Amino acid sequence: MTAAPAPDAPPNPPLGAPLTRAERIGDAALGLLVERGMRGLTHRAVDERAGLPQGSTSNQARTRQALLETAVRRQVQLEAAVLAPHELPSVPSAGAPPRALVDALALALHRYLTDHRALLVSRYELALEATRRPELRAFFDTAGSVFHTPLVAMLRAAGSPAPERHALSLIAWCEGLMFSCAAGSFTAAVPSLAELRTGFDELLRGMLGGDSDDNGGNDSESRTGDGRSSGGRSGDDGVHGRVHGG
Repeated sequence: MTAAPAPDAPPNPPLGAPLTRAERIGDAALGLLVERGMRGLTHRAVDERAGLPQGSTSNQARTRQALLETAVRRQVQLEAAVLAPHELPSVPSAGAPPRALVDALALALHRYLTDHRALLVSRYELALEATRRPELRAFFDTAGSVFHTPLVAMLRAAGSPAPERHALSLIAWCEGLMFSCAAGSFTAAVPSLAELRTGFDELLRGMLGGDSDDNGGNDSESRTGDGRSSGGRSGDDGVHGRVHGG
């Protein structure tokens, strides 16, 4: 475990081209959610935080729903820069998850937990608000498919017999860790990169079978004739519980 930074700063915008007005408004909205919560998110407050003339946010997003959608859209953009779905390696054939896949997942999650904790806080503010606004829920879920869809495809290519269910389990495990480290009982420390690698390795091995390490997993996980492992565990011990992360 490593010490966790306090989530007291607005989300970090990615480096690159100058921000558009919509992105500036989105960043300001997310920063307000982090510092003041949903009650602090107003059009006037966004104008002030973004350094824009009064009325600029209303011209860009006339209703509160439109402002929330702008915030969700920016949240997804920033999360894509942090989690980088394009970094996931291709899986050419079925079998044990390759080390490159475990490393990529662990690195992305560790990067989020250690360097972008404010982005987690704004994420949960928006997720909770979506439970009270059906129209925002639909927008929030559609925007989130940018991460769900490639994960399902990756698991299917890796040989998962139930890629949708396994994607849900992986996402739920990540969501549980993120919530615990951002707002739960583990805010003082986050798992190390090595610990996250071990966690993903265990999860993927349980889903796909085999072992992502080079030893093939034949020592402690070999099966006896009655379907039990040599360690005395039943054949479905690899199934892990779901943790709904919001």
